[in-house]
Amino acid sequence: MSSEKKMIMLVDDNPANLRIGKNVLSAHYTVATAPSAEKLFVLLENNHTDLILLDIDMPVMDGYETIKLLKAKPETKDIPVVFLTGMTEPQDEEKGRTLGAVDYVTKPFEPDILIACIEKHIS
Repeated sequence: MSSEKKMIMLVDDNPANLRIGKNVLSAHYTVATAPSAEKLFVLLENNHTDLILLDIDMPVMDGYETIKLLKAKPETKDIPVVFLTGMTEPQDEEKGRTLGAVDYVTKPFEPDILIACIEKHIS
């Protein structure tokens, strides 16, 4: 088994959420953060990623629009996307999964649960 850390991209418009997420995940993964979908696409141009943690409620381009674009591009369509969001209604999760998300975790998240979720999709 490779000892190289897997790359996780965390996309959230809230700087505090990016900081907390990076602090929690950095012991286990290499973590890149993006404050917007636009920044995510810039990062993806030059970086391999093993999984994307994506907020839904963001200005300019929300998580639903972002995952539609990710799944439409041959170079990003196979990257697992987990929604990490404050949206807790069942229809929000159903929409996310219908658009191609492999999982759905609500904020505030339990670190062990988020890590278990990530492991399930990148191992």
